[in-house]
Amino acid sequence: MMPTSRTYSSNGPGRPGLGRAAGAPARSDGGGRLPPLEPTRPVRHRGASPAHCVVLELAAHTGLAIDGPNPWDIQVHDERFYKRVVRSGSLGLGESYVDGWWDAERLDETFHRLLRPDARAAVRQATRNPWVLLPAIAAAIAGKVRPSQAFEVGERHYDLGNDLFEAMLDRRMVYTCAYWAEADTLDAAQEAKLDLVCRKLGLQPGDRVLDVGCGWGSFLAYAAERYGARGVGITVSEEQVALASARLHGLPVEVRLQDYRAFEEPEPFDHVVSLGMFEHVGVKRYRTFLDVVRRHLKDDGLVLLHTIGGNHSARSTDPWIERYIFPNSMLPSIQQIGRAVEGRFVMEDWHNLGAHYDRTLMAWHANVERAWASLPARYDDRFRRMWTYYLLQCAGLFRARGAQLWQVVLSKNGVPGGYTSVR
Repeated sequence: MMPTSRTYSSNGPGRPGLGRAAGAPARSDGGGRLPPLEPTRPVRHRGASPAHCVVLELAAHTGLAIDGPNPWDIQVHDERFYKRVVRSGSLGLGESYVDGWWDAERLDETFHRLLRPDARAAVRQATRNPWVLLPAIAAAIAGKVRPSQAFEVGERHYDLGNDLFEAMLDRRMVYTCAYWAEADTLDAAQEAKLDLVCRKLGLQPGDRVLDVGCGWGSFLAYAAERYGARGVGITVSEEQVALASARLHGLPVEVRLQDYRAFEEPEPFDHVVSLGMFEHVGVKRYRTFLDVVRRHLKDDGLVLLHTIGGNHSARSTDPWIERYIFPNSMLPSIQQIGRAVEGRFVMEDWHNLGAHYDRTLMAWHANVERAWASLPARYDDRFRRMWTYYLLQCAGLFRARGAQLWQVVLSKNGVPGGYTSVR
């Protein structure tokens, strides 16, 4: 199938951005409540392959249309798309996008609709229907799956330098959800989030803080500059340590290249924070992680755990995200966190900021698109499609409330008189 006029594949520097126009505002204009889902019967084409019919049927149950008129509708450029999606599910959907086999003008809104809870339920129900299942089986066995060549892009992703993140993030380089309650810019929203963390801890001058998974040291720098705190951060990224050491020069903080399980310090800390690292721990090690945190916390100290969370307990993540973005990652559930916390800490406060992540991701995407022409050539068009898919898929997921962002405050023995929640 030839590309339609609404095509964003293979954009070079200076051309319109993928999935959303370059320079798009951080605030999503598609974040409102969607109308009740009303699946429509797809229009089938005589001679269409079994895989083609399956995708049309499943798309109809999400409110999306293939080659439809809406900016969130999927525009197919290559007929191989259908068989790839049927055979490989979400992995095939993502890989075929990176390969340029389909596009959507508003990719974030595509996933908003695709990942809303009622759409997921409708698809699960549809796949129990033999009318859908039998053609899917026929499509799956029609030929052997060829090894994906997109994995080369994934390898390059994991060897990224800091230049992409400096272009994408705020001036402090905070790679976690921002707090937009009273902010209008990404810089302000990220500082508001860092300040929220400090206030939840009741941070005081001279307090010593451990940051597990500290990234480029953004929280430690803010805590030192605004609250007079001291601290140690640990990360497993050499690139982050190198840049953080330069950015934090002169502040009473230290960043170490170290796994949390190997961390040792003779004196306990007043507080421990972990902002956006728990998603990489894995459910089998949640208790180990919290044991390390407890061992390094003073008896009257507080822990703030900032993590993306899932609505259901799982032991793995989306296959495409697993392969190309965050290997060995998974989203913890309330139940999984609760089981790990039990017997180790008192849960003082649980705050859901999930709706703020949509706008954060859209701001990151807009920043990347604005900076694209100035990024090194190693970030080619194929990488651009992968990065666009990652950011806008996640924006749609949070907009659909399919994932959450939790800030959980913990104490060893309970705060005397009770903890006062901070928002």
